Amino acid sequence: MTALALAKAEARKTGFARRKVAFDADRAAGFAGVAAATEVLCDLLAGRAGPVAGYMPIRTEISPLPAMTRLAAAREIGVPVIAAMGMPLDFHRWTPGAEMVAGPFGAQVPRAAQPMVPEVVIVPLVAFDATGGRLGYGGGFYDRTLAKLRSTGPVLALGLAYAAQQTDAPLPVEATDIPLDGVVTEAGALVFDGLRH
Repeated sequence: MTALALAKAEARKTGFARRKVAFDADRAAGFAGVAAATEVLCDLLAGRAGPVAGYMPIRTEISPLPAMTRLAAAREIGVPVIAAMGMPLDFHRWTPGAEMVAGPFGAQVPRAAQPMVPEVVIVPLVAFDATGGRLGYGGGFYDRTLAKLRSTGPVLALGLAYAAQQTDAPLPVEATDIPLDGVVTEAGALVFDGLRH
């Protein structure tokens, strides 16, 4: 294992632990953090039209579902679907109350497969830093997906996380790691480079 891979593994381990603590505290507080992050996210996207991809939360990920439900009143919403390992994600249309089935890696996907192409991607994460660096699960799905989507036009990538998931130091990154345009937390929004895309 390379030094970079070791550094990422250690940062991921720390990020998971911090996320779990934040999630448990939020659950004990009736998910007030999710409610606050929903307000921040919806306010941030209020002036932007176009389809949005959220995600179906797993484990201790902060939930985008309340924001997705609100945004669905005025725009198309999608969720990611894993096509195959090593490939970009596909996105299928999601609506509140849509029938969902188990997909790869435990995430729920819509039973009715209706492809869509987002202009905003809400990205789950394990950790993030003050410059838009993001640490995910290590599969590279979102990096490949954002590269593919941006090959045909601008796409906004917004991380969604608990504020406690921000690292004090820059995350270890490599050339294929695509930085986020911003991160939304229960404490507010961090915007990088004036929203890159």
